[in-house]
Amino acid sequence: MVASRGTGEGEWFTIRWNSDRVELLDQRELPNEERYLSLTEVEEVAEAIEELAIRGAPAIGCAAAMGVALGAWRSDARDLDAMVGELESRVIPRLERTRPTAINLFWALDRMRGTLAKLAQAPGASTESLRAGLLAEAETILEDDKAICREIGQAGIDLIPDGAQVLTHCNAGALATGGYGTALGVVRAAVEAGRSIRVLADETRPLLQGARLTAWELSRDDIPVEVCTDNMAGYLMQQGEVDLVVVGADRIAANGDVANKIGTYGLAVLANAHSIPFYVAAPLSTIDLKIADGSAIPIEIRGRDEIARIGGRTLLPEQVGVRQPAFDVTPAALVTALVTEKGLVQPPSQQAIAALFRPDS
Repeated sequence: MVASRGTGEGEWFTIRWNSDRVELLDQRELPNEERYLSLTEVEEVAEAIEELAIRGAPAIGCAAAMGVALGAWRSDARDLDAMVGELESRVIPRLERTRPTAINLFWALDRMRGTLAKLAQAPGASTESLRAGLLAEAETILEDDKAICREIGQAGIDLIPDGAQVLTHCNAGALATGGYGTALGVVRAAVEAGRSIRVLADETRPLLQGARLTAWELSRDDIPVEVCTDNMAGYLMQQGEVDLVVVGADRIAANGDVANKIGTYGLAVLANAHSIPFYVAAPLSTIDLKIADGSAIPIEIRGRDEIARIGGRTLLPEQVGVRQPAFDVTPAALVTALVTEKGLVQPPSQQAIAALFRPDS
């Protein structure tokens, strides 16, 4: 693994394939340094996902797909069956173990698994055709995600009026996707349409994705943004400083319950108490029709140090434990609308969500 700065003044990317490796912006170092990781092994990709060098449900899916392609690229298997067996028994299962909540991870790996089976059964299949085909599929997933984010932005553009004050939580922008963003895609679309808006970014404890990441990328785009700590949101709503809330999602159940970064549920309750619209922007790949409601969504529990330490300093007595759920679940009843590439689901319901997946929709 090699770290380097990005190429091109003012240019940056979340993730890409370059020659024979996966390159991604190390989000742990932002906003202090734009540092890129050059990953040549599947284990490095898995660790980058686990350690939050790359995060955000769609971006995790893109990274996992690239990881499968990298597994084929780096394999020294001499025949097709051996390479397929290695990918199915070692590479894909390793990537599946990285993070449990974001459904895009499993969606992308299922898509790569299906592509692997199709390529292996094609006439004249070889290890080289397998490598080329898996890489093409991973790059398609990445490019599709960028396009879908722009469609989400257009679907939600009319939710943000001129002069709106928008509150968001965590980071659901270009850093969390292949590019452009989901929640921040809606913000960007409104700005590109000429609307003057102001964004309030929740700091998002304990890892400060709002302060470090959302503020960084919006400021790079010259979109007005201010950071508030998570416990300021209720006061700001009370003072009339929030017109709407828009967030992303890591998994959406069939009934519209939404798993997102911890703190989202509390924000939805506050928005409901103040009669403020609460929108969730996410691609269809984030919807898990196999899960009836939010109670069945697996919630990732992360390590003590993310709460106990910050900036190299210990914040807690060593003998004191922590509670560290990384996500919470917002009931569909608190969600004003889901914003997807196929339009708005307003209000969310099992029937309306299921309709998104009909062939004629």
